[in-house]
Amino acid sequence: MQNADSFGGDKQFLAVQLIRIVEQFLISDKLHIPSVWHQDPMRQQILFALNMDTVVGHVNRFVRLQNTEKLEAVFDELQPIGSTSRMRSWLTTKPCQATVRSQISHVVYDSAWEKVVADLCEKVPQVVAWAKNDHLDFVIRYLWRGSSRNFVPDYLIRLNNGKTLVLEVKGIDDERNRMKRAAMAVWIRTVNEQGGFGQWCFDVVFEPARTRDVIMQHAGSAG
Repeated sequence: MQNADSFGGDKQFLAVQLIRIVEQFLISDKLHIPSVWHQDPMRQQILFALNMDTVVGHVNRFVRLQNTEKLEAVFDELQPIGSTSRMRSWLTTKPCQATVRSQISHVVYDSAWEKVVADLCEKVPQVVAWAKNDHLDFVIRYLWRGSSRNFVPDYLIRLNNGKTLVLEVKGIDDERNRMKRAAMAVWIRTVNEQGGFGQWCFDVVFEPARTRDVIMQHAGSAG
């Protein structure tokens, strides 16, 4: 993705544009403040100041350069491409189970739900290979409250239609998880446009009973 580094002019000009965008957002009807006490303009300003990181993070999700033509992946110079074949041995006291379809010999269970997913990956015919994203260093960067954070999806699943499904299991949803999904959507689009790594897709399961349906849905789609 193009960023400020690709801009040939004064970067302060971009900062001024962003400030104007934030100011327009604050006075627009997009922002709903239900509290009657905060309807006073001065109190609104205080409320904005206390939550400015959240506001900037929200606006940042939708800011794009108008001349952006395509997304471009930026690879880690030290380890540009990761692989489960390079997984190092590590010790744990958590429950685990030997695998057949995963290149990693054992899967560690952090919850009963994770055991459900692992069992499905071992049994569903449409799953060719899979790995729990544990000690793999597969992370997606996202912005949360003004800081860059790491999103670590739960599973990588290779399907028999050639797709790689990045699967996240989540009991609840909130604004932070939505920010993670937005960053993941950009990553998926980027890796697919880049080419050379097959087709990737992403999904989130909020109920254990829906896990099989989600896997089958992506296994049955060709595009």
